Amino acid sequence: MRPFLFLALSMTLSACASTETARRVTPEMTMQPVTMPPMATFKSIAPTPPKASNAVIARDFLDLAFTLENGSTLPVFTRFNGPVTVKVSGKATPTLEPDLERLLKRLRDEANIPISRITGPQTASITIVPVPSAQIRSVAPTAACFVRANVSSWDEYRARRNDPATFWTGLRQRDRMAIFVPTDVSPQETRDCLHEEVAQALGPVNDLYRLSDSIFNDDNFHTVLTGYDMLILRTHYDKALQNGMTRAEVAARLPAILNRLNPRGRSSAIAPPHPASRDWKAAINTATNPRHSNTRRKASAEKAVALATLGNQTDANIAYSYYILGRLSLASDPRQALDAFLMAGRIYESQPDTRIQEAHVALQVAAFQLAAGQSDIAIALIDQNLAVVRRSEHAALLSLMLLVKAEGFENLGQKAKAESARKEALAWARYGYGNEAVIRERVSEILSISPRMRES
Repeated sequence: MRPFLFLALSMTLSACASTETARRVTPEMTMQPVTMPPMATFKSIAPTPPKASNAVIARDFLDLAFTLENGSTLPVFTRFNGPVTVKVSGKATPTLEPDLERLLKRLRDEANIPISRITGPQTASITIVPVPSAQIRSVAPTAACFVRANVSSWDEYRARRNDPATFWTGLRQRDRMAIFVPTDVSPQETRDCLHEEVAQALGPVNDLYRLSDSIFNDDNFHTVLTGYDMLILRTHYDKALQNGMTRAEVAARLPAILNRLNPRGRSSAIAPPHPASRDWKAAINTATNPRHSNTRRKASAEKAVALATLGNQTDANIAYSYYILGRLSLASDPRQALDAFLMAGRIYESQPDTRIQEAHVALQVAAFQLAAGQSDIAIALIDQNLAVVRRSEHAALLSLMLLVKAEGFENLGQKAKAESARKEALAWARYGYGNEAVIRERVSEILSISPRMRES
């Protein structure tokens, strides 16, 4: 067992009590001046190779390539033929261009896909179209961004929105894709959209909750393409596969392809199917939908926990159910929230590929420790997880962790360390959250649980 859960278990009762006290801190008490440093950005970091066997990866590949999120199946395998070109159409945000260049370089280097930028009037394989968030929500209320086949602009998409030729089920190969990304969100949200939608335009059309080490998962723990994702894309563009192949034809070639590309996961078979429970998926979708009331969401999270623990779910799905229950219980029942986080943490720490999930849980537990006056434990929890968060390029999570760490140092009287951590936190917050008003809200939220604010 890694140390953080062992330490956290000893603090459950006092942390819950302190969190209740923290809610009496008024917003006025926490609204302190915040000087924003320059934005921090990520450099190239080597991704971690997938840990799953090739038998499991092959099963996942088939579900990602031949099944849509709504459960519909695709008749044939599709991808782009030849070099793939990418074009930005419209006014890009300042960080979109460099983040796109980094992504394309990774796709060339790690997935072996011949993909490059073009400019000018020619039509691209993939056109990235920046539009306001409200425009996206007008056609896809729950989506932050989306991709559509056989269109290259917003006007063409609107004109052909009901054209079967733009549906995944009608494709026999990929010729044109348009990706609609928001212009009025944080740099991280724009980058996350680029990674997810460019990957979908190139390859997988599905998301699977059971995938712990992938952005092809609606849990949103991973925000950039992982080593697992790059292997999936490299497989998608392997010379042994061709447009028009059936699922059976692809399945017959997968073991040899994966053994060549990923010899560490060598296997001669494909793992048996592992479909998610429809009832569990419906419950978790309701629990994570902000359009529902918190009461309904929390009840759905409790139902998801019950279904996952009793049904044929993966450990990752059980842990995710507890994590969502913890998030939804924070305001109404801190004791239940901490218990749920600890359950999620126990499961995540027992798995080989859930370190970023464990880091999310660690942040929640560290906040309880900070509120309980155990600043040294809170700092230790953060320090144990900073490296994986940096490697995962999750700026928003990194900024929150550093804010908790800074406040922990303040409570310990270590002013210089507190200032250093806070400055770094705000630099990452500018990338992770973008809007200064939102950043100030995050700072105030951390301050509101600090013992020094209750004592002032």
